Amino acid sequence: AATSPAWVNLCANAAPMASMLIFFAPYPTMEQVVKDKNVGSLPLLPYSSMMANCFLWMVYGILKKESKIWATNGIGVIFGMFYFLRFIKYAPSKSPTFPGSIGQHISACIAVLAASAGVTALFPVGEAASIIGNMAVLFCVAMFGSPLASLKTVLKTKSAKSIPLPFTLATVVNCVLWSVAGIFQMHDIKVYFPNVLGLTFGMAQVALKLMYGDSRPRLEREEPLV
Repeated sequence: AATSPAWVNLCANAAPMASMLIFFAPYPTMEQVVKDKNVGSLPLLPYSSMMANCFLWMVYGILKKESKIWATNGIGVIFGMFYFLRFIKYAPSKSPTFPGSIGQHISACIAVLAASAGVTALFPVGEAASIIGNMAVLFCVAMFGSPLASLKTVLKTKSAKSIPLPFTLATVVNCVLWSVAGIFQMHDIKVYFPNVLGLTFGMAQVALKLMYGDSRPRLEREEPLV
């Protein structure tokens, strides 16, 4: 780390702060949900995957004795739970943009918790860390790509209202910093691979937002009887 260029060290030190930013980013979207008392076509996946993803990285950080990882993601678990509970209060039990049902999301989160507990109990620390790290990478990818779950709706209605812009912009910043840290300082594929991929997803979402904006969905305008 001492031989890393100053800009790499700066990015590596800023990365945990950027993670805090991404945890806080959905807050304005949640406030709008509370105000409208309706989730509209927003996906549930960003919040359920945030919970599962942060939990896995927290366990990984504990096993690796890396406080920067477990402390940051422990806070992420709390934020994820807050958003999830607030979202389901105003959501129908099922929607194609979630995708799936609320019950399925809860079951998936419980399965992640059970799987990580099982892996930690059954395998030596090094092996357990590697397995849970790989699981965390998969959930990282799901979390970064989750707003694309509503891609079909965006293209059909010519409105990107279902893509939460604060969350997406925070994702882009977060991924740039962790990608730099992972490639140039840590040399750890578990860190840089999901973040380079997440950066690609984030840029795609920003492009959709620029193309279609927040205009009222076309179907709403054409079919007021919805």
